[in-house]
Amino acid sequence: MRYLFLSFICLFSISLSAQEQKSVDFISGTASLSILPKEKKIIGTVTYAFEVLKDVDSIFLDAKNIKFTTINLNGKKVKYVNDEKHVIIKKRFKKGKSQILNLSYETQPKQTVYFIGWEDDTSTNNQVWTQGQGKYTSHWLPSFDDMNEKVVFDLTISFDSAYEVVANGKLIDSKKDKDNTTTWYYDMDKPMSSYLLAFSIANYDKNVLKSATGIPLELYYYPEDEAKVEPTYRYTKEIFDFLEGEIGVDFPWQNYKQVPVKDFLYAGMENTTTTIFSDAYMIDSTAFIDKNYVNINAHELAHQWFGDLVTEVDGHHHWLQEGFATYYALLSEKELFGDEEFYWKLFDTAEMLHKSTIDGKGESLKDPKASSLTFYEKGAWALVFLRNEIGAKAFKKGIQNYLEKYKFKNVTIKEFLQEMETASGTSLVSFETVWLEEKEFSNEAALTYLKENSSSIADFIKLQYAVNALLPQKEQLALIENAYATSTSIAFKKRIVLNYSELFSEDLIEEILASNVLELRQALLLKTVQIPLGLQANFESLLEDQSYVTVENALYRLFLNFPDNRKAYLDQTKDIVGFSDKNVRLLWLTLALVTEDYNSLKTKEYFDELGSYTNAKYDPKTRETAFQYLFQTFGLTDINLEDLADASMHHSWQFKKFARALCDELLKDEAYKNRIIALLPKLNEKEKLYLTSKLE
Repeated sequence: MRYLFLSFICLFSISLSAQEQKSVDFISGTASLSILPKEKKIIGTVTYAFEVLKDVDSIFLDAKNIKFTTINLNGKKVKYVNDEKHVIIKKRFKKGKSQILNLSYETQPKQTVYFIGWEDDTSTNNQVWTQGQGKYTSHWLPSFDDMNEKVVFDLTISFDSAYEVVANGKLIDSKKDKDNTTTWYYDMDKPMSSYLLAFSIANYDKNVLKSATGIPLELYYYPEDEAKVEPTYRYTKEIFDFLEGEIGVDFPWQNYKQVPVKDFLYAGMENTTTTIFSDAYMIDSTAFIDKNYVNINAHELAHQWFGDLVTEVDGHHHWLQEGFATYYALLSEKELFGDEEFYWKLFDTAEMLHKSTIDGKGESLKDPKASSLTFYEKGAWALVFLRNEIGAKAFKKGIQNYLEKYKFKNVTIKEFLQEMETASGTSLVSFETVWLEEKEFSNEAALTYLKENSSSIADFIKLQYAVNALLPQKEQLALIENAYATSTSIAFKKRIVLNYSELFSEDLIEEILASNVLELRQALLLKTVQIPLGLQANFESLLEDQSYVTVENALYRLFLNFPDNRKAYLDQTKDIVGFSDKNVRLLWLTLALVTEDYNSLKTKEYFDELGSYTNAKYDPKTRETAFQYLFQTFGLTDINLEDLADASMHHSWQFKKFARALCDELLKDEAYKNRIIALLPKLNEKEKLYLTSKLE
């Protein structure tokens, strides 16, 4: 374990190596928190046990905007400096002595802890949850922004008994007090980086499974989502059991929990023992084919080994986390869905990486500022080629040795490659140069690998070359139709549809629609703008498909192509909501409103419903779509404008960026500008300050 605890004088020195700077080793941290959601406040204490490795005259912890009430060292008050970024304990520490540091504090975190719904008295889904990676746990707990210090953390959290508190480790007790407050006691038995500390508070129920090796798998859900538990968590046990066997190292923690939250920043986050994920992935069976949790499920679980058990030293070695999690998630899907799923996903990512290279956006896997495409997809490809180069047996042995040697420690790429070289007896200098250091993606090598392992991909690449040979269109169509007719691969046929559907004859289109293969029907629909009149009935059958993506797109395209049938299409789809972001319902409301004389007595009801979805109680995707439809059709009401001001302050940067861009567009219109000015007195200070700055 290592964290850079220096004397105050050399606190900001960059001349010393990490080993030279190492002076204190923190062993354990026990935190007790009371969370006050309406005040967005945390009152806490934390006790750290640490050992002094060499004489120093001060130590520090990261502490962002935290106010300390008392700080004791070994039971006695001690002098400290709080610069709002760190707390520095100014005292001479002698080498070899064990110390106990106790800090009492309170804070209103500006980030990392998110209080959802507490400002709305009508909210029925109030939550509190954390996101430490990239945001810093030191906003709510005096701790360590440097991930190289690993500590055994225990969390005790007190909160309203009507809610459930989920945190890292094993729940060893929960006690209800007289004032309707319960205290939950969570225990960790192994060290972890503090950016992986997490808790989530909401109204949860849970299902508990057990892995083949006896590890409890706790699957949380909102009570109203009970029917979504099976499709959401489908294959969870199978994924867990597969990864334990494939990696070859036992799951390193006491249990594993998966917890959905509202308005999450990402798809999921691999906090130690406790993955938090977006509740947009709580799905029903119809949604499963288009938007399921399987890959995220496997990805975040793989991180429990790659990222949590062994952790990168810094961002230069981020491939050791994201590339590995992406690779093992692909292997999990291969186990569940077959080789075709694996190789075609690699084919699709190879195309993206090749395009990135052509566009001059290729990146090295050692670049700490590389994109997600590089770290995740190019990283997974690097492991595909590493395994291909040294063989499956040596690869697995090297992975096992690597995890065992560096468990509960921090690692570099060099240390990983040394273990793989030792296991295989092979020099990996060339591999490192080509796959980890070069910016370009090795597309030719990737395609050769895919052709050798997948006959359907080999056939598709051959077809691409033939079609691209600038043959007359009639000959191109003959090649395409023959390839489609003779293949038994759904993935192959889907790529033909996505790449060449504009060349199809009506006979082939009719054949695809009659196939009842949902993936092919959907692919054809997504590539069709003008529907042939003779195939109207065939395309209308898509409204019956068990796919919310298909129904949404079929409704829109049929609505545009056949105006005389609009009312019938609306009647047929009036009860379909779609995904959690209400994709079908929002489109339906918009089309119903623009259709002349469609249920005219309900026009106001439809408009009010569409407008209501901009409210903060809905998820960002729902709100964004509602804003777009309103802006493009009837315009935004004053209530929608207030919701837009709220959205411009949202904690999700993607949604905030959208909202601010829409604000900019509205302010170009004098009427909207005047309405926004009139609304300023109703807004909170942050919203008012932002919009005033834009007006100026």
